[in-house]
Parts: sequence; C-alpha cells; structure tokens
Amino acid sequence: MNFRSGLPMAAGLFCVLSTSFAQAADAALIEAAKKDGSVTWYTTQIVNQIAAPIADAFEKKYGVKVNYVRADNNEVILRLNSEAKAGKVQGDVFDGTVATSLIRDGLVLQWQPDSVKAMPKDYQDPQGYWVATNLYVHTPGINTALVPKGQEPKTHQDFLDPKWKGKMVWAARQASSAAPGFIGSVFADMGEEKGKAFLRELAKQNVAALGVSARQVLDQVIAGEYSIALNIFNNHATISAEQGAPSAWLPINPGLAVFSIAAITKNGPHQNAAKLLLDYLVSEEGQKIYSAANYISVHPNVPPKDPSLRPDGAKFKAIFVQPDEVEAKVAEWWKVYQEIFR
Repeated sequence: MNFRSGLPMAAGLFCVLSTSFAQAADAALIEAAKKDGSVTWYTTQIVNQIAAPIADAFEKKYGVKVNYVRADNNEVILRLNSEAKAGKVQGDVFDGTVATSLIRDGLVLQWQPDSVKAMPKDYQDPQGYWVATNLYVHTPGINTALVPKGQEPKTHQDFLDPKWKGKMVWAARQASSAAPGFIGSVFADMGEEKGKAFLRELAKQNVAALGVSARQVLDQVIAGEYSIALNIFNNHATISAEQGAPSAWLPINPGLAVFSIAAITKNGPHQNAAKLLLDYLVSEEGQKIYSAANYISVHPNVPPKDPSLRPDGAKFKAIFVQPDEVEAKVAEWWKVYQEIFR
C-alpha cells in the first residue's frame, strides 16, 4: 500500500522553523467578529478536555460567544450536508480528520489565516480550505493494573499470545481511531498479504467490537472490562494517567498519525467570527491550550507537553496519512475488517 509518510519531515521542521506566526488577528476582523456576536463550532474534540477550554479562552479574549456542538466526524459531515440541502447552514467552523467530500460538494469556504504561512506545508491545505490544529497518533492502550509491567505487547505479533484472548477491544466503526486504523498500521508493518494472515489469526482472539468512540473504548479498558484497547488516541491515555487512572499507551511501530483539521463552512451565518476562531485555534495562544491539555500541538513554537506522544521517526515511528487520503484509506481498511472480523 502507498502511504505518504510526511511525519518525520514535518517533525524535523519543528526544530528548524524560525518564522514567527502573526502575533494577533487583524483589528478589522476582530471588530467584525464582535458584531457577529457568536460562532458555532462543530467539533469532534472531547469537550471537557479541549473544546470547552478553548471556547472559554476565546470568549474572554474577544467577547465572542462560542457555541460548540460535539459530534463524531461522520456526524459532522452529515449535519453540514443536511443543513446545506435545507438552505440553512448553522455551523460556522468544523473540525475532524476528513473534509474531502465537503470540499468537493462546495460546502467549505476557501480561507486560511495568514499565520499558516509559517506552518510546515503538510499542516495546511495547498488549496486553502483547511489548516491542521493538532496531530492525532493512534496506538494500542492498556490497563496498567491488568497488564503487568514488562509483559506489555511490544509488536503486533504479541497480540496473538493466547493470554490476551477475550481481553482485547476496539471500536467497530469506519474511522481511523477504530478497527480500520489498526488494520492500516498492520499493513504498514507487514504488507497486505502477511497483514491479512495476521488479522485472520487475530480474529481467533475474540476481540470485542464496540460501536462507540475510541475515548469510550479506552474508558472501558480503564474500568477493567478489558486489558487492551487495540486502537486509541495515545494522548487520551496520557490524560487519563495524569488523573490517576491505570492507563498507558504502547509505542508499537508503526503507529498511525493523522491530523485534526479545521475549516469554515461556506454560507455560515457568522463568517467573521468563524475566521477569528480559526485564527485563534492555530495561534500560539490557542496552541498552548492544546499542549496544556496533552494534545499534540502543531505550532512550531509550542511543543507537546509530553514530547513522547509525537513520533520521533526513530524510537517511535508512525505512518502519516494526509487528510485528503484518510477517507479512501479508512474505507479500504473497513472492507478488510468486514471481510475478516464479521
């Protein structure tokens, strides 16, 4: 399979990039946004972890209210499509890992803040429709009370150990953070032929399939329902561990890295406030909120709070899938899931 593995290059750019981001949004845009009064953000981000803190900080800074609506990526796409067909777009800004179909259908405004000029090219849409806000890295996660230290799986093959039979779980959804993303990392590790042979053996391990988000899968593992989650957001495991939960992620090579991207809807009711919010999301101030919440920031001047979360291309590697590839790749891997595990 052909992947665009831009992550090591982009990670290196974080070390050498010296161009500064714009220090503040344009005064005219700020004034226009204040006249809008509010902005509606359709977000795939976890509300209490990142959406609410960003909304609160933005409101305090600019006096513009943020109405955020939490939904999964597919739900966001369906909602925006429905609003467009009804001729009444409600969402102003949206985020997620996929925007290809919305762009194709003419539902996304072609606009980026000036600050993206300082970002690595992989972190912005060359056509000007979206900009990355944070990096997602998908890896397995464990309950540290149920998986003894030193006995954690270190390679994909280790998941075939009989002791893990009936003790593993993943989300059975068409998403990079669910079963398809794990399948993609297996193919990157072994190739498609050997990867499918491995997956057929894995199917004998009775992996539990839940129709929920990756965050909810990890919560089930933390609760002790299962020992191992095969595919989660690695930063979620770190967030839970900091709160005292028996949670850790496994740096099994390769992980799967994708961007959370944000964009503005075309014909949304608060275009100026939307532009100001998008500018804030990728500003140094906004990115510090991502980092403080243990999200993997994309601003060159804002390193992750936990640097180990970001693949270094040496000890911990990842296959990077660009936003314009995610939809097709996930659909491809989902077919493999249905073929082998259903």
